[in-house]
Amino acid sequence: MSPMTSRSSIAIINAYVVPVAAAPIENGTVLVEDGVITAVGTDVTVPDGVPTLDARGRHVLPGFVEAHAHIGTHEEGEGWAGNDTNEMTHPDGSALRALDGINIEDEGFRDALLGGVTSAVIKPGSGNPIGGQTVAIKTWGGRTVDEQIISESVSVKSALGENPKRVYGDKKQLPSTRLGVANVIRKAFVDAQNYVAKRDAAAAEGKPFDRDLGKETLARVLAGELVWDQHVHRADDIATALRLQAEFGYRLVINHGTEGAFLADVLAEKDVPVIFGPLFTSRSKVELRHRAIVNLGILAAAGVRVAITTDHPVVPINFLVHQASLAVKEGLDPQVALEALTTNPAAFLGLDDRVGALAPGLDGDVVVWSGDPLDVNSRAEHVFITGTEVFTWDAAAGNGRGRGVVAERMERFA
Repeated sequence: MSPMTSRSSIAIINAYVVPVAAAPIENGTVLVEDGVITAVGTDVTVPDGVPTLDARGRHVLPGFVEAHAHIGTHEEGEGWAGNDTNEMTHPDGSALRALDGINIEDEGFRDALLGGVTSAVIKPGSGNPIGGQTVAIKTWGGRTVDEQIISESVSVKSALGENPKRVYGDKKQLPSTRLGVANVIRKAFVDAQNYVAKRDAAAAEGKPFDRDLGKETLARVLAGELVWDQHVHRADDIATALRLQAEFGYRLVINHGTEGAFLADVLAEKDVPVIFGPLFTSRSKVELRHRAIVNLGILAAAGVRVAITTDHPVVPINFLVHQASLAVKEGLDPQVALEALTTNPAAFLGLDDRVGALAPGLDGDVVVWSGDPLDVNSRAEHVFITGTEVFTWDAAAGNGRGRGVVAERMERFA
């Protein structure tokens, strides 16, 4: 665990507390000490010296988790100079890491706080069949991204469908078809299996062995240490994703899942989660022709565990909660909507020992909302990351910056 810049204590009192993983609490208290939640309930003793925030009439929830974003790697308004999302020079990018391309000065991180998003999994783009490793970070709090890391070992991004076949088809090289995309992935895993066998044999015999960063990464996927994050939209591509998982036995999470509702029963039976979205987009390509917000509710009703993504900057990250609100309007259960923003993505991606709920032992990432966050009129008024208030809504300023983020970066470390 990389140290956060600031780990503070705070008691948020008299609130309508929504832990998400437990029943809501009237007139509740959330106590954070040294950056960690130590108590949640109605009978909480606040230690001397711990500051309090009276949240009477307010809803208090865990910070939201954006499960699939490109903040910091696809910087807004910077053109090619700020776009480090895809290394589209080789279809197998398993040795690449999104962490190495994140600029925490990207404006998207400020927007995240505005929308109550305190954690984000940053992923490579979908230009390659295998895009590279993802990383989970806090959305504020460090001088460098290294000080914001929750986990470097989250997942590997992979893509099926139109994007990789278009990128390499334009170059007149493999893969230019769906057949070719699946072949690249399948061959990479077979090569990784062979690599592991040779590596283990060399270790048993005490012989030297040349390491390969990409194969080491895929070996971790095969061992179940890293999730396989599969970009996929169409039902036939989802079927391919399930076929590849059956062959190699890794932990699969569907990303986007536009036509997942067509296979909802299959995904539920196999317990394959779906990070659904973005929801506020046009049908800009063929594989999005069946894009519909109602599909998320259909997936959840079938028993599929779901999360919601903005795919920032496709949809601004502060609109994550608004996507959930419209999904509720189209049939998604409100409790499931909150889980899709918190506990579910944390569980899918192995982050639930740190974030995703209000419970003792978890990080003090707490957001005070003016009302029910699923009401589009509600706003995040106070945002805490590991107990430190990093954002306060300033109604007079009216620009969504607030006391916590309007200051220049260096003021945070004075």
